[in-house]
Amino acid sequence: MATADLTVLALGRADVSASGYIAEIQRRLRRQDRVRFQMHAMGTSLEGATADILAVVEELHQVPFEQGAPRVYTVLKLDERRDRPDQTLDDKVRSVEDRLGGDG
Repeated sequence: MATADLTVLALGRADVSASGYIAEIQRRLRRQDRVRFQMHAMGTSLEGATADILAVVEELHQVPFEQGAPRVYTVLKLDERRDRPDQTLDDKVRSVEDRLGGDG
């Protein structure tokens, strides 16, 4: 299993707001069942097989083009641990929280 962080940026669009194409990206993620996902303030976290993540990212990269953007810049951070193939996004967060302990 791999985890990833995805940000898709539409460049050269008239509207400063990105919420329209981000909403469509989230709709498409809801319609698929290949990767687990969670939107956050600066992008979307993905979890699944590397090939599935890459396939989904390829589809999502097209969304701003479909909405008329002349240029799309996509940032993907992909992490695959073969020594811990079942590690999830939640496991990663929990690991750091455990180290913080009572630091509150």
